[in-house]
Amino acid sequence: MEVEVKLRLKDWKAHQNVSSLLSPFHKQTLFQDNIFFDDNLSKLSSNSAILRLRFYNLNSHCVLSLKAKPQISDGISRVEELEEPISVSVASNCVAQPSLLSKIDSKIMKLVKDRYGVGENSDFVCLGGFKNVRAVYDWRGLKLELDETLYGFGTSYEIECESLEPERDKKLIEGLLDENEIQYHYSQLSKFSVFRSGKLPEY
Repeated sequence: MEVEVKLRLKDWKAHQNVSSLLSPFHKQTLFQDNIFFDDNLSKLSSNSAILRLRFYNLNSHCVLSLKAKPQISDGISRVEELEEPISVSVASNCVAQPSLLSKIDSKIMKLVKDRYGVGENSDFVCLGGFKNVRAVYDWRGLKLELDETLYGFGTSYEIECESLEPERDKKLIEGLLDENEIQYHYSQLSKFSVFRSGKLPEY
C-alpha cells in the first residue's frame, strides 16, 4: 500500500515559491513520461486499476507499474501499487504496439491477466499520457516531491510526500506553505484521473 500526502498548488507562482524555499534541500530533478494502457473492453478502468509505463530522464530507464483500489481524502492518497523495472527498448515497443504487453515475462502482467482477465479475449490499447517534471527534496526528514505536470490541456502543480505517518507529515508541509502564504488545496484527484477527465480541476 502506497500512502502519500498530496497538496495541489494554486499556480506556477506558488510552485516557484515552494521551489525557492526548498532549494537548499534539493536532491535531484526527474523528467518523467507516463504512458497508460487498458484493453479495448476497459477492464482495468472499470475495476479502478491503472497500468502504466514510466520513462525517466529521456529514456534512461523505465518502470512498469500497476495501481489498484485508489482512495484519496483530505489530501491523503492510498493505493495498492506494484512496480517492476522494464527494458526501455521493450517498453518503447509496447507503446508502439500495445499487444506486445501480453508477451512480457512479468509478475505484473501475469496479475493483470489473472485478476482482470486482460489479454485473454481482449487487446491492449494505449490511452496516451502526460509528462511530469519532479523535483525531489530532503526536508526535515521527509522526501518531498514537487511536481509540474504537463497535460495536453494545461499544466498543474502539486507537492507530494510518501509517508508512514501521513497526518503528521501533512501538518508539517501545511505549516511550511501557510507560513509563507503559499496557496494550496487538498488534491481530490490522482494525476491519472485528471488526465482522463481532459481538464484541470477547478481551484
